[in-house]
Amino acid sequence: MRRFAAGSLAFVLGVSAFSAVSQAQSAEDFYRGRSVSLIVSSEPGGGYDATARITARHLPKHLAGAPTIVVQNMPGAGGIRAPNFVYTVSPKDGSVFALMQNTIPFEPLVGNKAATFDATKLLWLGSPNVEQGILAVWHTAPVKTLDDLLKTEITIGVPAISSTPAYNSRLLIRVLGAKLRIVPGYPSSNAALLAMEKGEVDSFPNFYNSMMQSRPTWLKEGKIRILAQWGPYKETAIPDVPYLPEVIKDPEKLLLLNVSSASYALGRPFMMPPGVPQERFEAMRKAMFATFNDPAFAEDAKKIGFTDLAPQTGEQIEKVVREVYAAPPSVISQLKSIATGEGM
Repeated sequence: MRRFAAGSLAFVLGVSAFSAVSQAQSAEDFYRGRSVSLIVSSEPGGGYDATARITARHLPKHLAGAPTIVVQNMPGAGGIRAPNFVYTVSPKDGSVFALMQNTIPFEPLVGNKAATFDATKLLWLGSPNVEQGILAVWHTAPVKTLDDLLKTEITIGVPAISSTPAYNSRLLIRVLGAKLRIVPGYPSSNAALLAMEKGEVDSFPNFYNSMMQSRPTWLKEGKIRILAQWGPYKETAIPDVPYLPEVIKDPEKLLLLNVSSASYALGRPFMMPPGVPQERFEAMRKAMFATFNDPAFAEDAKKIGFTDLAPQTGEQIEKVVREVYAAPPSVISQLKSIATGEGM
């Protein structure tokens, strides 16, 4: 019995010593020759997936040790599955980082019990851009202008009630009075876009960059009409599309729109779980920003229709997240209503 206990103690001490050596490694030593996982919270084939893959291609040359980056898609629960996994299950040694949809960091704030992560404790690495929300309708939809949306109901295909498209739809209902009937159940954003093409639904709220990446010819060919845009700035590529901060006159609704749209300032945010050694986190954060400013990255981004780059630092992303979590209770209450659909 004593021999077993002694052996067990030796094993524990050995593991502890190995862990201590691992923690003491420099970032360059840790990453050299290593395979690092990049978890994406959406399915293959969309804009987020494409962004992850060009990031994986260019990041190694900017990160000390030049590891291999392996992209792993982990869709599910409206985008929540991936950050839950990274926060609670994945290694906290710097060998895993993630890209998530930009509204997901605020799911815990609005009371989504499925979101088990703490966004204020995540280690934010940065983003290649900011996003512009758009409401695009298929060319056969019974609406042609923003004013038409206030009179005629259209159908909106979304993956899940908690998904970003569903959230954006309810936001438009609240701040505009738009007549939108939300149709959940599509397994992915791609499936919802295919449903638009088949005439099953009229619309799918999206981000301008994502739409241009996943369906780059639709706007040019007249297959869709963009009725509204909103976000941190007016998209210069679609100057004639109404910009909601200029349309909405009610101060309370405008405030709600601006706070609700804070997620767009996150663009396509990358993060690590809490607990990663500081030197590795700082090395990754620095490497991410260098990657997003790399002309070769910009060239690859252009090839996939991602032309509107505006790199954000990890510090900028962290600041936005903390500011939203510090919003007044009255605003948070309205955000919860939009997120859950209660009272709408």
